[in-house]
Amino acid sequence: MTDLHSPTRPLVAVIGGGPAGLMAAETLAQAGVAVEVFDAMPSVGRKFLLAGVGGMNITHSEPYPAFVARYAERSTEVDALLQGFDADALRRWIHGLGIETFVGTSGRVFPRDMKAAPLLRAWLKRLRDAGVVIHTRHRWLGWNVDGSLRVAYPQGELQVRADAVVLALGGASWARLGSDGAWPALLAERGVDISPLQPSNCGFEVAGWSEVLTSKFAGAPLKNIALSVPGTAPRRGEFILTAQGVEGSLVYAWSAPLREAINRDGQATLLLDLLPDRPVDKIAQALAKPRGSRSMAKHLHGQLGIDGVKAALLRELTGPETFTDPQRLAQAIKALPIELVRTRPIDEAISTAGGVRFEAMDEGLMLRQLPGVFCAGEMLDWEAPTGGYLLTACFASGLKAGQAAGAWLELQRPLRR
Repeated sequence: MTDLHSPTRPLVAVIGGGPAGLMAAETLAQAGVAVEVFDAMPSVGRKFLLAGVGGMNITHSEPYPAFVARYAERSTEVDALLQGFDADALRRWIHGLGIETFVGTSGRVFPRDMKAAPLLRAWLKRLRDAGVVIHTRHRWLGWNVDGSLRVAYPQGELQVRADAVVLALGGASWARLGSDGAWPALLAERGVDISPLQPSNCGFEVAGWSEVLTSKFAGAPLKNIALSVPGTAPRRGEFILTAQGVEGSLVYAWSAPLREAINRDGQATLLLDLLPDRPVDKIAQALAKPRGSRSMAKHLHGQLGIDGVKAALLRELTGPETFTDPQRLAQAIKALPIELVRTRPIDEAISTAGGVRFEAMDEGLMLRQLPGVFCAGEMLDWEAPTGGYLLTACFASGLKAGQAAGAWLELQRPLRR
C-alpha cells in the first residue's frame, strides 16, 4: 500500500471534485495549506458540466430574504453558510475567473456564454497554479485502523495520512457522473447521524395511464398551466406528461411536499389548472353555451382552446358524468387531480434530499463524531429548487468547510510540534 502525506506542512485531503470540494480546496490553498483532491471519476466537475448543458444557471438574483427561504426547513442553517458567500459574492468570484455573467428575464444568473466548461477550465487552472493536486480515478473507501484514509486507484490502494479531511461526496443522483450515494454507510458506521437520501427535483409516477393516453401523448408538454398541492397557492409554468407520470420544471418545484406526502400517506395529489387565466365561473358559462351538433371535444376547443394533451388528460382523469355538467367540468378544468404514487428512481433526480444532518456537525461543518473531518455540498441534509439555489449552497458550504478546516489546523499546530 502506497503512503501519501505532506512532511513539510499540513495536508488536507478533499474527497470529491465537484463545486463544494473544489471551493474548499481553493480556500485552503489560499491559506497556505497543502491540498490534494481525490475524485473517483476520470475528471472532476462532471455533474457541474452536465448542469451547464443548455445554459449554466449559476445562481439567482432575487432579494436575499426570498432567496434563503428557498431552502425551506433548512433555511436557518443554509443562511449561516450564505452569510459568508451569497449570490452576489458568487458572481464576483466568477468574474474574478474572467467569466462575465448576466441576469436572465426569470432572474436566473448565467455566464455570458451560457457554458460551464470555460468556467471550470479557468477554475482548475487557478487551483493548479495555487498548488492544489488533483487525483482522478481515486475512490475513497473509508479509514484504516490508524485513522489514515483508504483510497483505491488504478495501481492498487493508497494510504493517505491527512491532517484534516473535507468530504464533498455529493448526493445519489446521476451515479454515472460520480454521485453514487455510496458514502452514507462509511459515516454511519462511525456514528454520524444521516438522514436517508431521497429524490429531489424529480419526476413522479401515477398508478398507470391508459394505453390511449401514453401512445399518443407520452412526452408531450403542457404549457400555460398551473400546478398546486391541496391547500397551497398554484404556481404557473409547464411540465411534461411521461409514460409513467409527470416530470418537468413545474413538477420539480413541488417535489418536496409531494415526496413527503407519499412517504406519509402512500400517495400525493397534484392539482392541475388547465386555464389559470380564467375563473371557474367564466369557464362554466362558456361550457354552458349550446354546442348544437358539435362534439364535446370541438366544444372544448372552440370555447376554451382546450385540445390535444390537455383534452386527453381531462378525459383521462374525469368520468363521463363530469362532461354532462358544465359546472362540474369547469371545476375539473381548474383543479384536475393527478394522483401520484411514487417518485421516479433517485438516480434520475436532479438532486437529492437527506444526507449528513446539521445537528451532527458544529458551526464549521466539522463532524462531532470525527474531529478534523468536515462535510460540504449536496451530501448535507438540505434541498432546494432548481434556479441556481443548489449550486450557490454547494459553493457556500465548500467555502465554509475550507475556512473551518484551516482554522482547525491552526488550533492543532501546537500539538503537531
